[in-house]
Amino acid sequence: MNTLSFACPPKKIVWPYPLLAVCLLTLSACSSTQKVKLDSASVNCGLLGPDCSSRLVPGGDDQVGMRNIKPGVNWTQYKKVILSPVTFWGGDSTKVPVADQQALVNYFDQELLEQLGKNFTLVSEPGPGVLKLDVALTDAETAIPVLRSISILIPQAHAVSNLKYLATGTYPFVGGAQVEIRATDSVTGEVLGEGLDKRIGGGSFKTGLQWQWGDAENAIDLWSEVLSKRLAAWTSGTDKP
Repeated sequence: MNTLSFACPPKKIVWPYPLLAVCLLTLSACSSTQKVKLDSASVNCGLLGPDCSSRLVPGGDDQVGMRNIKPGVNWTQYKKVILSPVTFWGGDSTKVPVADQQALVNYFDQELLEQLGKNFTLVSEPGPGVLKLDVALTDAETAIPVLRSISILIPQAHAVSNLKYLATGTYPFVGGAQVEIRATDSVTGEVLGEGLDKRIGGGSFKTGLQWQWGDAENAIDLWSEVLSKRLAAWTSGTDKP
């Protein structure tokens, strides 16, 4: 069986300014980001709402932190994808400024379109064989996350080449970033799969617990690439959920 691991992608940006460490976790030699172990009692979800505690279960080592895949789905019928605008969810106490929220979701939207376009035909209308994807970034450190920002179309692809050009100089998230994903049949609206993953800053022993703009970019790059490859494996029949 073909397996796709959450390996660390090449790091594009290194910002030297530290963020206060908020948790103690075992450090690895990875120079990018580290996966956080999740359970239903320790997560706050926005996009997925109550499904986090009622439907998601912990994923394996090479899977997202928590997941729910509908049994019996014929994944091979899906060759096209509709990507909904990426959203940002946070509570009233979120420390992520609106400008940074917009930078993050715009960048995530662009990376998803680039990666998904390598394996699927991207469309804008529902139809047979069309998979609909909803993706959200969540400030998981805040209580009761609600919708805060929605990605907007960037006319030129290079307009969001990386996050450092759009950052306001503050740090996105306290300790890490969380992604929520839902895949549905574009015609029936049936939920086919849901996933939740959280990552913290990587780096050396001294910087392993710091979250930087480069970590945000690396996490988004990783999620975008792995989502596209894993869905491509399922829809081609070379792997199973």
